[in-house]
Amino acid sequence: MMNSGKQRWMECPAMPEELMDILRKMSPEEEHDSFYRDLSFGTGGLRGVLGAGTNRMNVFTVAKATRGLARYLKEQSDHPSCAVSYDSRIHSRDFAELTAAVLASMGIQVFLYSRLMPTPMLSYAVRHLKTTAGVMITASHNPARFNGYKVYGADGCQITLLAADRILSFIRREEDLTDSLPDFQRFLQDGSIHYIEEETIESYFRDIWKLRVQPSDCPLRVVYSPLNGTGNLPVREIMKRMGNIRVDVVGPQELPDGHFPTCPYPNPEIREAMALAIEKAVETGADLCFATDPDCDRMGAGVRVGNQVTLISGNDMGILMLDYLCRHLKARPLPPVVVKTIVSTEMAVPICEKYGIELRNVLTGFKFIGEQIGLLEKDGQADRFLFGFEESYGYLSGTDVRDKDAVNAALLLCEMAANLKKEGKTLLSRLDELRDEFGFYAQRLLTFEYEGEDGSNRMKAIMVSLRAPAGSRPAAMPASARCLDYLAGIGSLPKSDVLEFHLEKGFKVIIRPSGTEPKLKAYLFAQGRSQQEAEASLDSLETLVRKICQP
Repeated sequence: MMNSGKQRWMECPAMPEELMDILRKMSPEEEHDSFYRDLSFGTGGLRGVLGAGTNRMNVFTVAKATRGLARYLKEQSDHPSCAVSYDSRIHSRDFAELTAAVLASMGIQVFLYSRLMPTPMLSYAVRHLKTTAGVMITASHNPARFNGYKVYGADGCQITLLAADRILSFIRREEDLTDSLPDFQRFLQDGSIHYIEEETIESYFRDIWKLRVQPSDCPLRVVYSPLNGTGNLPVREIMKRMGNIRVDVVGPQELPDGHFPTCPYPNPEIREAMALAIEKAVETGADLCFATDPDCDRMGAGVRVGNQVTLISGNDMGILMLDYLCRHLKARPLPPVVVKTIVSTEMAVPICEKYGIELRNVLTGFKFIGEQIGLLEKDGQADRFLFGFEESYGYLSGTDVRDKDAVNAALLLCEMAANLKKEGKTLLSRLDELRDEFGFYAQRLLTFEYEGEDGSNRMKAIMVSLRAPAGSRPAAMPASARCLDYLAGIGSLPKSDVLEFHLEKGFKVIIRPSGTEPKLKAYLFAQGRSQQEAEASLDSLETLVRKICQP
C-alpha cells in the first residue's frame, strides 16, 4: 500500500519531474526512510540526503524551512534582511535562489552572492551588510549525495539553541507542500533581492590581509586543492597577494563540481581526499600541500620531506598556529584570549600558560568560539581575541568572520611555513620542538554511523546506557571512570548531549552524537613521553570504546 505522504507528494502540482521520478522508483525501504520523519532542524540548520520526501533535502523542505525562518525574522525585526550564499554541491544554487525568493515573497530584503562563495564569506557578509540573518547552502564535507542549509544570526555566528528552537516552532506550523514555488527572477527584478557587490568581497580580502603576522619574502612552493568546492578563487587570490607563494593547483579538483568525482568524501581530514594533492606535491617538489573542503571553512595540510608527505592533524595544526601567533605577540594591555573546543587538544594549556594567555574551553561547534568573540566585543575587548581552533580542522585568527575560515587558515599556514623555511625548519620539525618542550599529546577520533530509524534508536540507547550509574554502565567502561555529563550542565557552558569520562593515567574519552549526521563521535585523549607510548594508550582506549559503540 502506498504511503499517504508519498501519495500527497505525487499529487502536488509543483512537484519537479526529478523528484517525481524518484518517487515513482522508490522501494518500500526507501519510501519509509524518506517519509518516517521530518528532516531535523537545529543549530546546524538542515542537513540530509538529496531526494524526495520530508526526510530529504529538496525544494519543499528548503522552502518550508525558509518560511519558518522568515516568520522568525519578522518577529525579531521590523526591517528584516538576510544574506545568502551557496557552495558547489548539487542543487546548491537552486536552493539558494529558492531561499532568496521565499524570503523576498514574505517581505524580507535579500542579499545574494551572484556566484558561489565560502561559508566564512557568508558570515562576513552578514556583519558587513548588517543583515538580520544569513543562510549558507552547504553540507560542508559530506559526500555528494548530501546538501544542507545553515542559518546565521546577525552576529555572523551560527544560530543559538534558543533561536533554532524558535525557528523550528515556526517551521512545524508550515505545510510540507505548496501548489507553487516563488519565482526568483521576479523578485530579483523588483529589487527585493540584490546581488552582493564586489565591494563586500574586496572588503573581506582586505580584512583577511590584516591578519598577517610576520610577512616573509622567503619563496614557498605549495600544492593546493579546493576539492571541487568554493575555495579555488578566494584562496588563490590571497596567495597571489602574498607574493612569495608559488601555487600549483590540483587540476581534477580545481573547478566546482558537486559530484566530487575524484574524492567521494571531500573532507581534508582524511588522506583519501588529500591523495591527489600529496601526489602532486611529490611530483613538483613542493614544500607542502593543503586542501580546503567544499565550503572552504576547513583546511588540511601535509609537509613533503623527500618522497613522503606527512599530514598534520587538526589538533597539531591548531597548536602550530597557536605557537606561531604566540611567538610574535605584541604587547597588549590585557591578556590575549584563545578559545578552543572541549574536544580539542589539551596541549594548548601549557602553551597558553607560558605566554600568559587566557584559554577558554567551549562546547563543540565553532559557533561557540564565535560567541566568545561577541562577548569580548560586548565588553569593548574584541582586540584581545588571538585565536580560535577546533580539532576538526577549523581555525580563525580574526574577528570580522565568526566561523572557521580556511582562507584565513591558508594565509597563516603559508606565512608560518615560509618563516620556518627561512630558519631552516619545517612545520614538522617545529612540532617536534614543541613536543620536546611540552610532552606528547595524542588524540584520536572514532566515528560510528547509525543509518535509518533503527540506527537512530541504537545511538540513543548507547547514550542512555553510558549515563547510567557506574555499576550499571556497559561492562567495557571501567567502574572507576569519572563521568562529566554536559547535559546536566558543566560550569557556565550550555547544556549539551556530551559525556566526558576520565580514566586512570590522565586518559580521557568524550562521546557525543553528531549535530548534523546520524553518528556518534568518540574523542580519545592520552599523553606520553613518546609518540609510541601515547599511541599505545590510544589503542587501548579505542578497544574499550568500540565494544560500547559498535553499531
